[in-house]
Amino acid sequence: MEQKTQADSEWAIDNLPNRLTIFRITLIPVIVASLHLAHSGDGWFKAHSLAFGYLAAWTFVIAAITDFFDGYIARTRKLTTIFGSFLDPIADKLLVVSSLIILLELDRIPVLLVIILVVREFYMTSLRLLAIEKGLSVPVSSLGKWKTTTQMIGIPLLMANDTVWFLPMNLVGTIAIYIASFLSIYSALDYSLGILKKFKHKIDAEKLAPLMALKEKIKHKKNRKRLPTESELNSDIETADDE
Repeated sequence: MEQKTQADSEWAIDNLPNRLTIFRITLIPVIVASLHLAHSGDGWFKAHSLAFGYLAAWTFVIAAITDFFDGYIARTRKLTTIFGSFLDPIADKLLVVSSLIILLELDRIPVLLVIILVVREFYMTSLRLLAIEKGLSVPVSSLGKWKTTTQMIGIPLLMANDTVWFLPMNLVGTIAIYIASFLSIYSALDYSLGILKKFKHKIDAEKLAPLMALKEKIKHKKNRKRLPTESELNSDIETADDE
């Protein structure tokens, strides 16, 4: 009964982490529409372009916060599900990629950085799927976490595109995106090397497995006690009778 309940929970869809993930996806059209209307619309939309920029930026921040909390709640409350494991990374990719594309359309981010960040996302996803298929696990490095942090800081600053306390947000955001791009390349190489090492160790282990099995079989035969022959048994009996 307990195993059945656990299996059902793994396939559950309606729980708090999954709701947060779905909510994050629903915020993506709000971000895209806010930036698009602010700079493509006429009249009232054009007059309030700064407000729409801040709306998009804060919506992105809220979406990024839900990304943290859905994973945290799923781990601490043991609500990890197959649906959530599938949808959560997709929601992250949709959020980041769509935001980068709309910023590229607004000419706020160089096209080369968008290519680096988007290609890296798809490359890492494919690499992780390959690792899972081969039964390998490589933990996320601190470089990857720093890349995500700088990216999540840079994108909303570029969306707001304002100047606060004589500090231009677009300049700070661009610097953050450049740092995120550099960390993207470096962390992808680091993760790739980690996967290659795991592959090499697994291949070496598979090659040595038959040899180790043969060695254990020989060792087992040597350690196995030899059964006494009939003459040895008779000799032992005669010795016991004489005593």
